Amino acid sequence: MRECGRNRCWTVRSPRGDGGRMPPLAPYRRLFRLPGTRAFTAGNLIARLPMGMFSVSAVVMIAGTRGSYALAGAVTATGLAATAVVAPWTARLVDRHGQARVALPATAIAVLGSLALLLCVRHDAPDWTLFASYAATATTPNTGGMARARWAHLLAGDAKALHTANSFEQAADELCFMLGPVLAAFLCGTLFPEAGTLVGAVLLLTGTVLFTSRRATEPPVRGHIPGKSPWRAPGMAPLLAVCLAMGGIFGATEVVTLAFADAAGHRTAAGAVLALQAAGSCAAGLLYGASRPDGPAARRLALCVAAMAALLTLPLLAAALTGSLPLLAAALLVAGMATAPTMVTTMTLVQQRTPEGRLNEGMTLAVTGLLGGIALGSALGGWTVDHASATVGYAVPPVAAAVALALTLTGVSNRFALQRTPH
Repeated sequence: MRECGRNRCWTVRSPRGDGGRMPPLAPYRRLFRLPGTRAFTAGNLIARLPMGMFSVSAVVMIAGTRGSYALAGAVTATGLAATAVVAPWTARLVDRHGQARVALPATAIAVLGSLALLLCVRHDAPDWTLFASYAATATTPNTGGMARARWAHLLAGDAKALHTANSFEQAADELCFMLGPVLAAFLCGTLFPEAGTLVGAVLLLTGTVLFTSRRATEPPVRGHIPGKSPWRAPGMAPLLAVCLAMGGIFGATEVVTLAFADAAGHRTAAGAVLALQAAGSCAAGLLYGASRPDGPAARRLALCVAAMAALLTLPLLAAALTGSLPLLAAALLVAGMATAPTMVTTMTLVQQRTPEGRLNEGMTLAVTGLLGGIALGSALGGWTVDHASATVGYAVPPVAAAVALALTLTGVSNRFALQRTPH
């Protein structure tokens, strides 16, 4: 079978087996038969893994040497806030000057910030140097967004294949955030407190070099990008508000789960419990990508967010009715299955509503919304745990999901949005 796109053609063998039935993994095999896709994906996965390592590594490193979780939390919160400000500007430069020209120097600055943090902790530098060093890591480019931009460039006009690619990228996100904290905790615990940060910095730089060296799949560079900022594009503001609410789900769930495991006397098991939630999301994302999307993306988003709101009541029920950590883990595994389909559909809408030539900036704005929501959710979840209990804290995620659903129904999936959003 002959396929063409972006002035290039390639031959793809039909993935159908006996009886004409499409094997479950056939859509993914079809993706990675495209020239250059395996190479840029390998580099991107290496660069993306540290995203789940850095915050855990910083907390373990700072708290272990300075004896203060408050200081460690403040430093990581500063880095999150700095990222929310800097990331959209970095993405805009990527759109304007190209991935390789911007991502490599931006990554180099971020790596230097990580190494500076390591040295400041190691040599007992003043506390303010920790904040300054970790803030420098805000230049880390959105590697997941750059990968999605490459898929959008390669698969232009093929909505089904792009749906599969977005699902794969979301599953990869979940995999990295599932393995990253476990790897960071292992390195810091078995080697030395700074090991997680050091390894993460090496992986980030290596992966970015490998990813950006694959120039054949990089979207074309536009020196001047016409049109409005993605923030001002029709339908984008309510979509970013939904991202903010969904980030609140993730931030609250993480903090409340840590507190619940600690109260149950199994603090070390909290990472494994959260990993199960990510595993459920990863599996659901792959299955969702192999399916055929039905109806407008805005309508699908409403269904996905509604499913997420319903499933998030399961951890609350498990915690309130049983108090069992294994049952809570099972509930989080099931609840996590709504995450990837929701995020895949959200990113599909972001791609549809972002003006041409500004895709990296548009997707980074969505990530910024998620980061802001994570910070708010973490704060609200922690406040609820301190003033009530960890069990009551599990009411925060479904409330945040209900807010996301209300925003979706009123701002994203209404008649105006459906008229302006391509099917």
